[in-house]
Amino acid sequence: MRGGREGPRPGGGKSSVGRPPAGRGGRQDRQRDRSEPRSEKFGGKPGGKFAGKADGKSRDMRGDFKGKRAGKPGAKVGAKPGTKAEGRPARRFDAKFDVKPGRAAAQPGDRPGSRSRTRPEPRPDSFRNEKGRAFPARPPRDNSFSTKAAMAAAQTPNSAPKPKPAPNPANYSAGVQTIFVTPDEDGMRVDRWFEARFPGLSFSHIQRIVRKGEVRVNSRRTEPKSRLVAGQAVRIPPLQLEAPKVREEAPQAMKDREFLRSITLSEDDDVLVLNKPAGLAVQGGSGVKENVDDMLEALRAPHADAQRPRLVHRLDKDTAGCLLVAKTRFAAAALAKTFRTRAARKIYWALVAGVPKPKQGRISTYLAKFEDDEDSYMRIAKHGEKDAVHAVTYYAVVETSAQKLAWISLKPVTGRTHQLRAHMAHVGNPIIGDPKYFNIENWELPGGIQNKLHLLARRIVVPHPRGGTIDISAPLPPHMQQSWNLLGLDISQYDPIVDAPEED
Repeated sequence: MRGGREGPRPGGGKSSVGRPPAGRGGRQDRQRDRSEPRSEKFGGKPGGKFAGKADGKSRDMRGDFKGKRAGKPGAKVGAKPGTKAEGRPARRFDAKFDVKPGRAAAQPGDRPGSRSRTRPEPRPDSFRNEKGRAFPARPPRDNSFSTKAAMAAAQTPNSAPKPKPAPNPANYSAGVQTIFVTPDEDGMRVDRWFEARFPGLSFSHIQRIVRKGEVRVNSRRTEPKSRLVAGQAVRIPPLQLEAPKVREEAPQAMKDREFLRSITLSEDDDVLVLNKPAGLAVQGGSGVKENVDDMLEALRAPHADAQRPRLVHRLDKDTAGCLLVAKTRFAAAALAKTFRTRAARKIYWALVAGVPKPKQGRISTYLAKFEDDEDSYMRIAKHGEKDAVHAVTYYAVVETSAQKLAWISLKPVTGRTHQLRAHMAHVGNPIIGDPKYFNIENWELPGGIQNKLHLLARRIVVPHPRGGTIDISAPLPPHMQQSWNLLGLDISQYDPIVDAPEED
């Protein structure tokens, strides 16, 4: 029947061999668990893997393996009875206790609590230090010169420390920055402004960052050819620049600098006035070996952002006298505007053939350039002719010599090429020594007078870029001074050209 059950259920009660069931344990089993040692409870059955943990034979932190030191099982070395430290595990082992197999016994001098390992026998060519470690034997050092003596010798005034080698020039990267346009940079193109500010930048890189919009002027996009205005804010993107190279001083640069200093008439922070000698070209060209423009590079300061002096106007190669040079961009812009608006006043001296009639006058013609296979020069042209330009010159006779030669003063209103030489030849009084425009046939040069161009840029008067006036006069060149002395002309005489009217 299914209503009741006879005998014990399978798995319950005792088994046929008298062993308690494998499932649940009774009350007696729980009591027996409490009475068994602690290690057997956590370790399993007696005689199992963790058997014998509580009978003093293990190295468990709670065993009496460490209690042998203090005389009490489980006591801490040096701990007082009744304190919290009592019963805590000892932190260090004494060297007199047994060690595990494979470890060497503690050696004298070992740090307490350190683990000792089996050390190999030292080689014959080694020795042990104070801690028992083996080191290879070394020859004895020469202690005749100690470390303290070496330091004292190094600090003597006769021996200086060796300088460290300078690092090689490396690339450096500038972060985003904003630079304001200075008055000296007013009117500059954007690409030229970058070339002046960052000499290490390539032209293609400047064009790329401007066209991509990375460069902003007053928070707006710009173009490479746009002109900057003083006070504008220019946003500069991160740039990869080359470290500026230190310019080496060349012997030719030193010679050019000394030469320019020797012919300097006036100089300040913005303007330089040179006394250009006859025969020296102002700018380079075909067949020109030396010129003033190339020499000006020698006056550039050594630092990377130094500005190069630049020419403001020009003189003919064979014309001597005052030559104006701008040392800064601001001065160059201001002086260029002065010459463009004809606010500059220039006076020339010349020695001409014959005596002009009248002795004071105004020459107004049109000039056009004529070129042939051998040379080029300016000729008198008609109004409306192709490439013809208007030229105006005032002249005045200062003194004459036997009605054959005349010292005249010239004041050009316009600044055309070869204007003074072409105008004097046009009125029949060419300048002495002019190889292009002297057109008098069978004319003999007086004895003692050199066949060189007798034309001098005597005086220049212009407003100074920073305020005031620049008024400089140049002396006669050697060949003209010789002619003046031969003809008995007095350079201290009054120059009547100063009374000539001003024209815009």
